[in-house]
Amino acid sequence: MKDLNEQDFLDWADAYLREELSEEEKRQFEAYCEANLVHKELLEWHRTFVGDLKKADARANFKRDLIRIGQGYGKSYQPKSTTKVISLWDKLKLNAAVAAAIAIVSVFSTLWLTGYYKNLKKTTSDYSALRRDMNTVKRNVNAQNAAIQNIHNTKDNAKETMHYGATGFMITKNGYVVTNYHVITGADSVHLQNHKGESFKANIVFTNPEKDLAILHINDSTFKSIKSIPYTFKKQDSDMGEDVYTIGFPRDEAVYGQGYLSSSTGYAGDTLAYQISIPVNPGNSGGPLLDKEGNVIGIISGKQKGLDGAAFAIKTKALMETLNSIPADSLNGKNVVLNNKNLLHNLSRTDQIKKLQDYIYIVKVY
Repeated sequence: MKDLNEQDFLDWADAYLREELSEEEKRQFEAYCEANLVHKELLEWHRTFVGDLKKADARANFKRDLIRIGQGYGKSYQPKSTTKVISLWDKLKLNAAVAAAIAIVSVFSTLWLTGYYKNLKKTTSDYSALRRDMNTVKRNVNAQNAAIQNIHNTKDNAKETMHYGATGFMITKNGYVVTNYHVITGADSVHLQNHKGESFKANIVFTNPEKDLAILHINDSTFKSIKSIPYTFKKQDSDMGEDVYTIGFPRDEAVYGQGYLSSSTGYAGDTLAYQISIPVNPGNSGGPLLDKEGNVIGIISGKQKGLDGAAFAIKTKALMETLNSIPADSLNGKNVVLNNKNLLHNLSRTDQIKKLQDYIYIVKVY
């Protein structure tokens, strides 16, 4: 017998399942299925499907019986006559809608079995904050302090053990500095060291754990206010693909990194952050992210574990919101006034970096 098309086979299969075939016709049908494995599998699927339809039809009939019985006790809803699903299937083959439904179920089942939804609950485990553990890498951070310690080797004069550190940068000429909240959380004291080796004590003025930002103020008699900040803070979002760069302290010397904005949102779709293509390391947290004109557009905050060059930066919009949230009594009359004149936009990249280094600090947490 030649191969049948799907519809002809299903018509034959329905007659077989309803036991409408003679014994000879049954043998012919079964022999055909043994010789055609595809149709044999289709028969089993069709047998299951028809069985489910019969169960659904039985439930519908049971529901109609209950409604009919209930009519004697009050007004009942009269359902529209139900189409006979078995006869309908006799005329219509499996259509695209059924196939699409099966495909959708398969996709979501696959996502569940592969742990996709479980992974959504653990996304934070893939995010790495860039706080640097200083206990193992603090050698030669401040040669002058080390010399003093050697001369005054007493318990009272001994330097506290440094636990960790990262990067921060100046936002006003009167000594306000921004870094990440995760850098200074739990600190007993904070010191800021510039690229010349000069160290200044700083107070924590305000923190915003939700945006991972901390505002510090240099409170040291040796610090002198500067004339101006050379960069400005861009309030509008930057465009994806834009060239950007950063300077930070993944080690005891400033390190430059460049790349581009790879996404207008940060980790897990955070709209207050960017994803950037710059390779960063522990210690880069809190460093400035600048565009080619020398505008600060963000603050480095973390990176994606297992993906080189997938880092994140908090947008300056979040910084502005944080500064506006600082209570007046926390400022002690020293207002936060941001610079509005960019002195970097006409300079080459190397000259920009030379000017920037005086305003970027190692944040040392004790």
